[in-house]
Amino acid sequence: MKISILLPYKEDYSPNYSGAVSIHVSNLYKYSRFKKFITIWGNTKSKKYLSNNYKNISISKRFLSSNNKKYLTKFINLQKKIKPDIIEIHNRPNYVNEIAKNLKSKIILYFHNNPLDISGSKSVNERLQILNECEYIFFNSNWTKKQFFKNIEENKYISKFGICFQSTKKNKVNLNAKKNIITFIGKLNSAKGYDIFGEAILKILNEFSDWKCVVVGDEPREKHIFEHKNLRLYSFKGNSFVLNLLKKASISVACSRWEEPFGRTSLEACSMGCATIITNKGGLIETTKNPIILKNLDPNELYKIIKNLILNDKYRKKIQKLNYKSFFLTHEYVSIIIDKIRDKLITSSVFNISKNTKLKILHVTNFNYRYFGRLQFNTGIRINNGLIREGHNVLSLSDRDLVSYTKSIRDPSGTKYLNKLIKNTIRNFKPNLIILGHADRVQSETLFEAKSNDPNLKISQWFLDPLSKKGPDYEKNKSRILDKSLISDTSFVTTSPDALDFKIKNSFYMPNPCDISLDYLTNFKKTSDFDIFYAISHGVHRGNLRPGKNDERELFISKLKQKNLGIKFDTYGMFGVQPVWGNEFLEKLSNSNMALNLSRGKPVKYYSSDRIAQLLGNGLLTFIHEDTKLSDFFKNDEMIFYKNTNDLIDKILKYKKDDKLRRKIAKNGHKKYHKYFNSSIIARYIIDKSFGINSEYYWE
Repeated sequence: MKISILLPYKEDYSPNYSGAVSIHVSNLYKYSRFKKFITIWGNTKSKKYLSNNYKNISISKRFLSSNNKKYLTKFINLQKKIKPDIIEIHNRPNYVNEIAKNLKSKIILYFHNNPLDISGSKSVNERLQILNECEYIFFNSNWTKKQFFKNIEENKYISKFGICFQSTKKNKVNLNAKKNIITFIGKLNSAKGYDIFGEAILKILNEFSDWKCVVVGDEPREKHIFEHKNLRLYSFKGNSFVLNLLKKASISVACSRWEEPFGRTSLEACSMGCATIITNKGGLIETTKNPIILKNLDPNELYKIIKNLILNDKYRKKIQKLNYKSFFLTHEYVSIIIDKIRDKLITSSVFNISKNTKLKILHVTNFNYRYFGRLQFNTGIRINNGLIREGHNVLSLSDRDLVSYTKSIRDPSGTKYLNKLIKNTIRNFKPNLIILGHADRVQSETLFEAKSNDPNLKISQWFLDPLSKKGPDYEKNKSRILDKSLISDTSFVTTSPDALDFKIKNSFYMPNPCDISLDYLTNFKKTSDFDIFYAISHGVHRGNLRPGKNDERELFISKLKQKNLGIKFDTYGMFGVQPVWGNEFLEKLSNSNMALNLSRGKPVKYYSSDRIAQLLGNGLLTFIHEDTKLSDFFKNDEMIFYKNTNDLIDKILKYKKDDKLRRKIAKNGHKKYHKYFNSSIIARYIIDKSFGINSEYYWE
């Protein structure tokens, strides 16, 4: 087991110049259960490091070249040799894509700042990609999380993120030994409110000569100079110095103007029992349970609050005690939060199955029970048959039948009942694998919850509809497949993924499966009444022709018929002839020698409707456009590829005349399809890919 933690390029991991991220990482590493397996990677000129598990990435800097890019490239090359199980990236979302592209490690991303201000997470699309490529995201406050999910539906990703506050060690503090010290720690600029603090503190020190102020920080870009005999200014100091100072101090001020993602100064001040004054900006409010809030950024109001704390000794000590007693963000506490996620990811990654393991599989798709057998040849049934033939325990849920049967006034779509049923089924059945087929009504939250409860659970989806920009319903189908791609371990599509203009996480091409119990005809053994069979519908659930509707397929067939070359067509779902379904479909299919496999839209690599399995699977000589590239799998003596209408007509006439050759090629195509594209092999393929089993398949 190996965990690599990557710091931002300019994050110094040395004792004297460490930033908030380095302090956070070094402290939590020491308390982690996985400390023996963690390596921290960064870049610093210093020879001293905050921890001994640090490895420095040295790069040769050159003018007009990106040092940040060199840093990332070198890290990736080093990790290719190490092969860590988990890579944890801090505050650099723009590193995620390259790491995901080049390494197989699971990625955890930590946000320490506003995601909308960081390169790589500013746009909605960038943040959606991060959700797609990361196994988990930690935010340093609820405020940071809300910024990330602006214009994104947060509930969809509920199991993919959590809050990992910054932390500090809870030291023993004698509150009675506190001294009359007021602190300001951080950048000495207007964003941090140092100008406000400076004006207020001079009035305080002039009025209360027994009180002192200690300021720690610097800011070369801004000059705010405040001088007083009781004001001591230190430039940048290490964390141990700051903690010792806060241990003595009575009051600490963090009066930021800008939206602080969290606020380490106020966190540490509260842990040391300081009465802490903050503004209600960003995540500052989350650093303490007992804040004194400066509502208006005004020197006079800050002066009044500090003065009240000085004069009201009882009130000041009460706030100090409340802060100290209620402080809980210790290194131990936050380390446990992170280790739980690491544990889930590592447990999930080491869990595996052999080829002979029998699984419990929940298969959710539309089995069309409500259509009384009219749609008995659908792909869901074929895949289900294959899973059962492979010896697995398969529990099948027909999602669209369930929502249709359970609609009510309180649940008009039936979706609430469906998801409740699935949650309870998962709880009782405890599947190893959930397979979804066009299960649009299954909510992502249901699946995220299942994943959260069982890190070993695999979820996969298969999708048959066209996904090419050149095909029908492009935006709708794209949205449907992507909806569950984030929660799915694998996605299987009937178009070659490399032919799509968008990326689907961990996606694979899946041929349309045939099934011996459904596709049992052997038309190549006989000469039938018709030459060409072609059938379409205006929607399988509709069942009949829609008045006034036609599409490009009907026009294509019309052109073929108009040639009037003596070819006998048997066509359904067009020219006023109703579609055929169920057993009638098979009967009509048995009366033709050949068939045209023509899908909606322009031909695209490997895509075909599921009709191809019924045509080749039942022994018809099948014609398909050469642009589908199915010639990668089928030879010319197994399937006929055509270039255009004239080429198609010539080839139909050729095989109409040469019946012997027609039978021979149809038999070869039937044999290959049943050998390599049968439902058992497709089922095995889905399982192997879902669990990362290395298996060779004909079409890969």
